[in-house]
Amino acid sequence: MSKATTRGSFGKDSMHDLNLGLIASAFDVAGVFLAATPCGSGHINDSYCAVFQYQNLPVRYLLQRINHLIFQNPAALMENIQRVTSHLATQADGDGTGGRGVLTLIPTRDGDAWLGDVNGNYWRMYRFIENARTYDVVESPDQAFQAARAFGEFQRMLVSLPAPRLHDTIPDFHNTPKRFLALERAADADVAARVVLARPEIEFALARRSLTSVLLDANLPERVTHNDTKFNNVMLDDATGEGVCVIDLDTVMPGLAPYDFGDMVRTTTSSAAEDEQDLSKVVMEFPLFEALLRGYLASTGGFLTRLEKEHLVVAGKLITFEIGIRFLTDYLAGDTYYKVHRGDHNLDRCRTQFRLVRSIEQQEDAMERLVRSLG
Repeated sequence: MSKATTRGSFGKDSMHDLNLGLIASAFDVAGVFLAATPCGSGHINDSYCAVFQYQNLPVRYLLQRINHLIFQNPAALMENIQRVTSHLATQADGDGTGGRGVLTLIPTRDGDAWLGDVNGNYWRMYRFIENARTYDVVESPDQAFQAARAFGEFQRMLVSLPAPRLHDTIPDFHNTPKRFLALERAADADVAARVVLARPEIEFALARRSLTSVLLDANLPERVTHNDTKFNNVMLDDATGEGVCVIDLDTVMPGLAPYDFGDMVRTTTSSAAEDEQDLSKVVMEFPLFEALLRGYLASTGGFLTRLEKEHLVVAGKLITFEIGIRFLTDYLAGDTYYKVHRGDHNLDRCRTQFRLVRSIEQQEDAMERLVRSLG
């Protein structure tokens, strides 16, 4: 593992404190470091656009500091990413994306996949994907189709990933019963004295306890899954609008295929932001669900089992519920996991998820009929 000297600890440093030029220059890139600025909208890691000048032209790279407080085994995480990106690269040869279809890791000057600094921070660098972007909110059914097709293609290409099994970067990540137990414990402890403020949300969760085990009890096959298929984890081509590259691979590990589809439903079928405070805007829009389903099945229809397809709709409800209880748990615990920008930020996020769960429940029969018609 390469080393670079920096100051500070995770999540509390300014860019100057971190000396991003020193860190970025430890990776095997040509040219002279010019600048690094924050980029992206993720809740967990710190991301920077690092610019180097090479042959009188600016060249951009994505520099990321891995949140080792959440991903407690960064070496295993990076081993997963190395294996997955290498396999995807062999599958994507000649796909017409000009090399943009797969994230490309930049090694350190010592040949390592990641960099460790003297304060215990862990860094990685990717080639920057140009002429494509992510969207925090879906703008059209076609965007939904393209994102789902890209995530489905990601799953399809990883069906052939050779052994051994990938590491579990966050054990029990989608173990909803354990997530529910954590919520109950947070409510009992009430360390931030917030239970009284979240009573309606706690009651909503308790009324749906039976939902938590629906996928774990379904005897579905284990797949290699992304496990964080937010709409903004697919880059769409600026010119064509097509899904170019699936990003944010920290949670790629063994899982269930419907988990990934469920998170697409959660993040794409409502045009409202994840922290929208006007809950009247939070509605499961059926045309967006249909676009997601058609795009996903276009890539995965050849390998998904009948039972997996039968659980796609309930997965949308389950994962939306699961993320809602995670936001609620973090709110009750005093905001220790997700980055927040206002006092009730996690509670607002929880409320949007639970409102979306209710909207899915109201349209569930029609969603199931569509799956059967396409399956």
